[in-house]
Amino acid sequence: MTTKNMFVLLFALFVLTGCVALITPKVESSFTQLKAGDYALDPSHASVVFKVKHLGLSNYVGRFNTVAASLSFDPSNITASALDAVIEIDSLDINDPSLKNDLMGGTWFDQARFPQARFSTVSVTSVSESEYDYVGNLEFRGVTKPITFRVTFLGGANNMLTGKYTLGFSARAQFNRSDFGMDAYIPLVGDEIQIEAEAEFQRN
Repeated sequence: MTTKNMFVLLFALFVLTGCVALITPKVESSFTQLKAGDYALDPSHASVVFKVKHLGLSNYVGRFNTVAASLSFDPSNITASALDAVIEIDSLDINDPSLKNDLMGGTWFDQARFPQARFSTVSVTSVSESEYDYVGNLEFRGVTKPITFRVTFLGGANNMLTGKYTLGFSARAQFNRSDFGMDAYIPLVGDEIQIEAEAEFQRN
């Protein structure tokens, strides 16, 4: 490589590094710095994954690709937060079309009768400085039962790519599928379902 080409490469790297630094957000993790308001889920930066024991040998993993959610958030009064989320059941992604078709049937998700699952908060309680329990109702397969999401707030920042203030968090929950009428093949397929969600919410 010639000296001139080396100079051009180094200059390009310098410019790119500077651009990345300009658009990298300054994330505020202190609640006092976060912004109150109504937020909507950024579906491009969200995932909802479930895990269930299979034959006691492994955790079978699936993902729902179509999720919508809204969040009312006030850092000075977190316990007044309200979260509402809807999952489209037919957006299930397990990388196996034949098995997915079976899971959409009446033995499992019964998607034709119950095309959506919904979670809506009832109360929010503090666990630690950054963790909260979002207690709410899960509507799934025509049954409504209370479950609790342990929510960890990761911070907030102005997103230079979207021009919107954004909050990020992780959430975990578990419930028994048999409570919602999905009780086939227990214990070959486990009863307990683990839910893991990662999400960015954009301020309206």
